[in-house]
Amino acid sequence: MRIVFIGPPGAGKGTQSVLLTELLDIPHLSTGNMLREAVEHRTTVGRLAAEFMQSGRLVPDPFVVQIVGERLQQPDCEGGCLFDGFPRTLGQARSLDEYLTAAGTPLDAALELRVDEELLVNRLLGRGREDDSIDTIRRRFRDYVTMTTPLLDYYQSTGLLRTIDGSGTTNEVFKRIREAIGK
Repeated sequence: MRIVFIGPPGAGKGTQSVLLTELLDIPHLSTGNMLREAVEHRTTVGRLAAEFMQSGRLVPDPFVVQIVGERLQQPDCEGGCLFDGFPRTLGQARSLDEYLTAAGTPLDAALELRVDEELLVNRLLGRGREDDSIDTIRRRFRDYVTMTTPLLDYYQSTGLLRTIDGSGTTNEVFKRIREAIGK
């Protein structure tokens, strides 16, 4: 099963992704983790991405698409995967669809975790990351809304979009996700 997880920073995609990948026995592909790893290892893409990440801006599509494409070539992705934080833009979605269609492995679902902005701000401030100032968080949320509204429309038009209330306990949200994918 191939699933895209869509949601603003702090919506719980990472936590829910871990639960869902265990349930479905597929790898969890977090672009945030892949980008942080590239920065840590000072790869070419990592050095370029670091400038954007440190200022709270989204990393440009070509960098993200390159990292994801490299990861999808690995054998553990043959049976499916869960995309966490990718695609974030319409361009990324189209690139992913082209790649998956060429491979004969289309997406099964796009899950949107929807959470109130103020709840998200409180969650992100509580995790204590160096790049989580209130201004940076609000800018990331504005960027998220601006860039992903067309993405949500795109997946809605394909019939793959399922919107899930991301508030509540981890178990409550996971139950909604399982219902949305029929598991």
